[in-house]
Amino acid sequence: MIPIDRFLEARETIRPWIEQTPVTYDPHLNLFFKWENSQVTGSFKARGALNKVLHLPREKQTAGLITASAGNHGQGLAYAGTLCQAPVEIFVSEDASPLKIRRMQEYGARLRLVSGGYAAAEQAALDYARQSSGTWVSAYNDEWVIAGQGTLFLEILEDIPQANSFTWVVPVGGGGLISGIGACLHQLSSARRLIGVQAANSPFFYDLYHHGTQSNTQDLPTLADGLAGAIEESSITISLVRTLVDDIVTVTENELIHAMQYAWKNFGEPVEPAGAAGLAACLSGKIQNRPAVVIISGGNIAHEQLQNLISMSGV
Repeated sequence: MIPIDRFLEARETIRPWIEQTPVTYDPHLNLFFKWENSQVTGSFKARGALNKVLHLPREKQTAGLITASAGNHGQGLAYAGTLCQAPVEIFVSEDASPLKIRRMQEYGARLRLVSGGYAAAEQAALDYARQSSGTWVSAYNDEWVIAGQGTLFLEILEDIPQANSFTWVVPVGGGGLISGIGACLHQLSSARRLIGVQAANSPFFYDLYHHGTQSNTQDLPTLADGLAGAIEESSITISLVRTLVDDIVTVTENELIHAMQYAWKNFGEPVEPAGAAGLAACLSGKIQNRPAVVIISGGNIAHEQLQNLISMSGV
């Protein structure tokens, strides 16, 4: 278990460089939304990347930072690299969002495009990092990254002190965010319920949680690119999620689109599919417990794609 002091220290470390994103209450659904789509770089990922990089010795920073990303973690790491004047190399699937690729480059990162999905990019990045003098910065398999992600929980408590007794609904990809929130909940609340949400088309963590293996997981294309792909077999998030999370559910592509439509039409918030996963689970009736905090984890989506998806009917 990552001690609560690590999260408190991370909160102070990254506070000057991030936004305190808003929380909105929806009385119709009895849900509180945490809008991390308005975070710097457009997602919560900046929290973990900053906490990791700001704790590295200066010589480690200047030797370079290496990662794999579907786009959001890469932007967070590139942002941290810019603040610390550290070179950043990011391995990215050639099928990644063009918007996210462009934004990583705009932050000054050097990109290496890899054929195949996220898992192929991550393996290529790990192989390269083993032969490099640079520091590998996982999107999830790192205590400093997890501590940075968990600052989101502490920030919400500053706005809603009673929220530690609510149900928490969190999108799950590699498990860094839900591990950080879960560790804080475990240490600060006895009345807690934590639910993870993953895309049904790429349910790697769902299978790990419910079946103990991801070896037979079917990986289909999903709009929720930030939640897709296999998990490092040695990832610390696997045991943390099994210990701290009450359940993981999945949502369909249509349910993701419906949630994006709801966020836009009711709050004017642009949310990418992965960021809408928690809301999708609530709207589809898969999570009944209320009140609940729903983490809207990101909003990095091209305007044209957003408009096309929110204008769709019959979902």
